[in-house]
Amino acid sequence: MPRTARPRGRTAAAALSLCLALGCGSGGTPQGDEPSPPAGAPAGARNDVVTWASSAGRVGAAVDGRGYRLVVHTSVGGTGLRVRLSNAFGDQPVTFGSVHAGLQRDGAALVPGSNRRLTFGGAPSVTVPAGGIVYSDPLPVRVPAASNLAVSLYVPRAGGVLTGHWLAMQTSYTTDGDHTAEESGAHWAQRTGSWFYLDAVTVRPRPAAGTVAALGDSITDGWHSTTDLNRRWPDYLARRLRASPTTTVKAVANAGIAGNKVLADDPGQSALNRLSRDVLALPGLRTVFLFEGVNDIKAEPGATAEELIAGYRALARRVHAAGKCVVAATIAPYKGWREWDPAGEAVRRKVNAFLRTSGAFDAVTDFDRVLRSPDDPERIRPAFDGGDHLHPNDKGMRAMADAVDPESLDCPSR
Repeated sequence: MPRTARPRGRTAAAALSLCLALGCGSGGTPQGDEPSPPAGAPAGARNDVVTWASSAGRVGAAVDGRGYRLVVHTSVGGTGLRVRLSNAFGDQPVTFGSVHAGLQRDGAALVPGSNRRLTFGGAPSVTVPAGGIVYSDPLPVRVPAASNLAVSLYVPRAGGVLTGHWLAMQTSYTTDGDHTAEESGAHWAQRTGSWFYLDAVTVRPRPAAGTVAALGDSITDGWHSTTDLNRRWPDYLARRLRASPTTTVKAVANAGIAGNKVLADDPGQSALNRLSRDVLALPGLRTVFLFEGVNDIKAEPGATAEELIAGYRALARRVHAAGKCVVAATIAPYKGWREWDPAGEAVRRKVNAFLRTSGAFDAVTDFDRVLRSPDDPERIRPAFDGGDHLHPNDKGMRAMADAVDPESLDCPSR
């Protein structure tokens, strides 16, 4: 039964007040509205772009002696492959004893001859302190666009909190011991639907290209798209951008986290708090695509329209201060989801009116118009509904990507 008289905004108001007072940096010490330099960016990598990314969080307890073969899908191709390993949420150092990268053949097996060792400052292993990240040295091979890359990690020493990404919508593999150099999948029998430690892959494309980072929640993360087929809306967008003759933005980084909010750190860090690390620090970033807010609205208590609008303005201001463009998307309908009520719907409509007309963004994509049912604009179109009345299915994901104007992502640098 809809709840029409709930108190709205107390939690969000407190979070936003703190954010606006302190600046909402990337977690830990607040950074203010002026963005800090990209943490851990590889030296001499001015032409690198992120071809794949995920946003890190806490995903359990770290374990010694584990191997991870993590399968990720590239958006653009290029040479000089680097991986970024994250211990951002760890409370103890983590040692990567061996790291390899190769092309997936099928399952955990790799294309013969493709698996190469990665180094860190010339060394085959590296220890990353608690809260830190590290980039590998560039690998002198060409990585194809739209390929499944398998990054194999061996972690002999870890402990405390494990950093990773829970909702991968991609099958990866784990094992005991160091089997990173093996191209066979024989020792990689354990499957997982999460990524661990790995949170970005960069290449140097030719011709040069830029990256768009999709900052979002579980819809951007791909929930209700088909696992292992790369049918999240950012995946469909990457296909469009590769084929587009009108934009030099070709790479797509997925910075979606299930349950993410603009304002509150629940669950995980808010968009305001993770913007610097998950988005602005990415090499080659040209444009931020902002599609968040439904979790703030349907929370208990939910954010008010005024609080969300202030959060959007803060995000846009920080992206522009970093010299990047920001494109916003309207919030899609979700009537039928258990937390929908008329009060939240009123907030959604008011926020969408702001997004469409405020001029705070370099461009706006109207996902609400694309996804809403012509018979009931408070509901997602039945043909696009993944089944829970909030998350689009594959067809809906594709419709979202098709609604994005490629030229809107290629706006001039500020």
